[in-house]
Amino acid sequence: MRRCHADDENGSWFEGSAFSMEVFLQQLINGLTLGSIYGLIAIGYTMVFGIIGMVNFAHGDIFMLSAFIALIFFMLVTAVLGTSAGMVMLALIIVLALAMFFTSLWNWAIERVAYRPLRGSFRLAPLISAIGMSIFLGNFVQVVQGPRNKSIPPLLNKSITLIESTTYSVQISYKQIVIILTTAVLLAAFWYIVQKTPLGRAQRACEQDRKMAALLGIDVDRTISITFIMGAALAAVAGVMYLVLYGVVNFSDGFVPGVKAFTAAVLGGIGSLPGAVIGGLLIGLIEVMWSAYFTIDYKDVAAFCILAIVLVFMPSGLLGRPEVEKV
Repeated sequence: MRRCHADDENGSWFEGSAFSMEVFLQQLINGLTLGSIYGLIAIGYTMVFGIIGMVNFAHGDIFMLSAFIALIFFMLVTAVLGTSAGMVMLALIIVLALAMFFTSLWNWAIERVAYRPLRGSFRLAPLISAIGMSIFLGNFVQVVQGPRNKSIPPLLNKSITLIESTTYSVQISYKQIVIILTTAVLLAAFWYIVQKTPLGRAQRACEQDRKMAALLGIDVDRTISITFIMGAALAAVAGVMYLVLYGVVNFSDGFVPGVKAFTAAVLGGIGSLPGAVIGGLLIGLIEVMWSAYFTIDYKDVAAFCILAIVLVFMPSGLLGRPEVEKV
């Protein structure tokens, strides 16, 4: 069986393979894995946009920054704990917690410095600030870490064979299971927070009308800061999962996943947490299936074409709600 990276330059993943059910199931697993990462990033976009109506274009670079934070701490932790199987799992848990903390701290500082002072300004000001922050983060990481790819040893590469045949076998690796389950658990946890907790009620109140929420005693600035922290924590999880999946990260890795995650948020209905994850899964599946059955050269074009078609018939996205004009 020939296994290739998702960005294999020689063409589709399984060039010359038959259109069999086994191949389809394998690509389905690969697409769900990639889509789970997009979905985690997309939740950060949709939460921030839902509350303050701003597209945080620096969010993709926050994801990239979290991957570098995870890489640095992984090297430090494994140097202390060792690289045995048990220690690697413990190291990943520690690295995940540290990456979430430091990435959230970064995003909190960005919100305080670059976005909050412009909140009462004209609508384009925060957008321009977000683009500027994206450029700053990309160049900052390039200067600090260098332009070359940074890699870690392969992790969780063992696989479970689901279907065995004479020509092809369907497998799911431990890291794919971890990524998919992590996304499902975090979606359920964050949905519960938004729907059932006082913080979630404050966020939904700010989403509907920030001025009225402030009059009712809600600390709007604090609620927005916590929302940025939550989005950054999810981006950090996505960064760690991305590092585990591919084993390599580059300073430019924030742009393309960030754009695709934003596309996923729009496709699913920006403002909807389940919609963001569903959009991420769809983008991942479209990208993987197109690469497997057609050509890898136009996989991004295919994803954006599907987005355009969906928005023609469903302008609010799959699970989005039509915006009601306040009078």
